[in-house]
Amino acid sequence: MNGKDYLICLLVFLGGYSLNLLYITVFYHRALTHGGLVLKPAVRSLVAKTGNWVTGLDPKAWTCMHRIHHAEADSADDPHSPSNVGIIGVAMEQLRSYERILVQLARHEPEVMAVVPDLDFEVSWLNRKKVWYLPYLLHVAIGVTLSLTTGIWLLGVAYFVGMMSHPVQGWLVNSFGHAVGSRNFDTPDNSRNNHVVAWLVWGEGLQNNHHAYPGSPRFSYRWWEADFGYVVCRALESLGVLRVRREKLLPRPSGAPAPKRVAEPVAGPAD
Repeated sequence: MNGKDYLICLLVFLGGYSLNLLYITVFYHRALTHGGLVLKPAVRSLVAKTGNWVTGLDPKAWTCMHRIHHAEADSADDPHSPSNVGIIGVAMEQLRSYERILVQLARHEPEVMAVVPDLDFEVSWLNRKKVWYLPYLLHVAIGVTLSLTTGIWLLGVAYFVGMMSHPVQGWLVNSFGHAVGSRNFDTPDNSRNNHVVAWLVWGEGLQNNHHAYPGSPRFSYRWWEADFGYVVCRALESLGVLRVRREKLLPRPSGAPAPKRVAEPVAGPAD
């Protein structure tokens, strides 16, 4: 392999990584979970149908788990808090919680269905039919094909790691974003603004800002805080893919001390 091959691998990794984050932080998180964005009906339907294939994660289960996280942040009932299982333990805890909630949703258990009453689509058939592994096999097949057709063995690895990167992204946000960093707001949880994670995961590391204003589609509070995810939201708005709900935006500081806020209740339907 030469320098050009490594550059191609890097670009493919970044492409897969960005597509994964587009679905997770823009569509799943800011739109479906908190209603900070309003997706066009066709886009919303596309996300519901393709999300599991692209990310390996069911949009309804992901949304449900994240709403529970906000409602129970850093309490004993939080599905993935380092306060309960430590920074390292969050990696497995988020997986176990996701799997449990996925099964409960597939069974239409009232307790979890009440968390996502606005999501008018079912858990993906991949999970209902217990073939959840098919998206992973698909991405393995695409990766192998890329490697064999180009002769660049690392290309397929770069593709797969980029596309299936969310477990690491989620661990960085859910662990360090609730254990290491600064606070702009006095929230009743342990949320922190971890700026390294914010750069790596499109603004998601700004957890203290987000828990203070969960409905805001913009996670940055101060001008120097990095939230590339919101830049993507604005770009997609200009293309007519979605609408940014500006009435929910986290306000910019006006020179006064940051206000003390209790995290607002998780909203239901976006519109």
